[in-house]
Amino acid sequence: MRRAFNDNFGDIMKTRRSHYSIIGGRLFTLALVSLFAYGCTDLDESPTSSITPDNFNQTEAEVLGSIAAVYSVLRNTTWSYHNLSQVTSDEMIVPTRGSDWFDNGRWLEIHRHTWTANSPSGLDDINGMWVDGFTGVTRANVLLAALENLTVANQAAVEAELRTLRAFYYYMLLDMFGNVPLVTTTEVEPREQASRQALFDFITSELEAARGALPASWPAGDHGRMTQGAADAILANTYLNAGVFTTATPNATGYNSCADVSGACAAAIAAADRVMNSGAYSLASNWRSNFTASNNTSPENILVVKFVNQSNLGLNLVMRALHYNQFNPSPWNGFAALAETYRAFDADDQRREIFLEGPQVNVETGQPVNDRQGNRLVFTVDIADETQATEGEGTRILKVPPDPDHVAQDNGNDFTYFRLAEMYLIKAEALNE
Repeated sequence: MRRAFNDNFGDIMKTRRSHYSIIGGRLFTLALVSLFAYGCTDLDESPTSSITPDNFNQTEAEVLGSIAAVYSVLRNTTWSYHNLSQVTSDEMIVPTRGSDWFDNGRWLEIHRHTWTANSPSGLDDINGMWVDGFTGVTRANVLLAALENLTVANQAAVEAELRTLRAFYYYMLLDMFGNVPLVTTTEVEPREQASRQALFDFITSELEAARGALPASWPAGDHGRMTQGAADAILANTYLNAGVFTTATPNATGYNSCADVSGACAAAIAAADRVMNSGAYSLASNWRSNFTASNNTSPENILVVKFVNQSNLGLNLVMRALHYNQFNPSPWNGFAALAETYRAFDADDQRREIFLEGPQVNVETGQPVNDRQGNRLVFTVDIADETQATEGEGTRILKVPPDPDHVAQDNGNDFTYFRLAEMYLIKAEALNE
């Protein structure tokens, strides 16, 4: 990916240099003429039209467009929030492979938890999640403020949808950062940090208040919008993690659970039960169908980020893990599973089938593939040295398979944040606690 980008960038600059060398003299002459001809002219402009908070969101169509802008930020979270959540865990690593994936050390910083405010991962990945989260919050606030002076169809549901989206962005911000500013208005001014407890209370109260006005489902064309089930799924997960979300100090055992917060386990169970008893969801007959390119029809998925197989609108998870020669266009050969993760699954466990290990093939054609040195590509379980890994070290996770109708790197698989199976697990864990 990086070589291709650099090569293309070099070609563009060569083209521009050639272009300017031909017409550079004329540009210089025109610049002089423009300088003398217009140097004293009034440059104030009178735009024929403009979009401002005062003149937009006046119609239902404009409101729907603004709602789409609030949702669009969720796409960004499948990079920033997802990567930070996964690479910091004991599941995944992005080893340095020769000159690939060093990126000033940011990926190993994330995995080793050695970031700082001014380190590569702090300036890029962590800052990116902060910007994504508050972009979503800000867009929701702007539209909620506009709706105070406007009447549109299904207004109560629209407002509940925006409050749920805003609460979900705050859920991510609380999960990533702990104390962050709590902003519900549109004034541009300094904001003090809110405590974890205040953020937790805001998220849960907003979701509890909004869920009743949300629909149980949307028409197929609105797939991916917030529903009662989505609000309850976020609630169940928030209550389950109440012990972490409401305190920055681990308890004596170093583990915080919902049992550390009065009523939190019961609230998690109640929210999970509402989803399971709603009749809106059922377990898929084949669990793999929850992640395929047609997973928009899965009966199990509760809260997804909508993607389509169109340029710049598709999911690129397959690109992050697959080897350069396993897909077209060439993937990035980065993310790998830790050996401990792979070995945690028994050999006869179906879930181990999502890992790519051993001799490899092109995932589209099924034909054997080689590495870039011409040797048969083999993915090993162990990574001997994460600072100088080979092309084939580390098994790859392919839970989300490529879209047969992908457009370049853009796949039409929806990204799933919550599905019914997780509600069973949340209830079981809360009961155990």
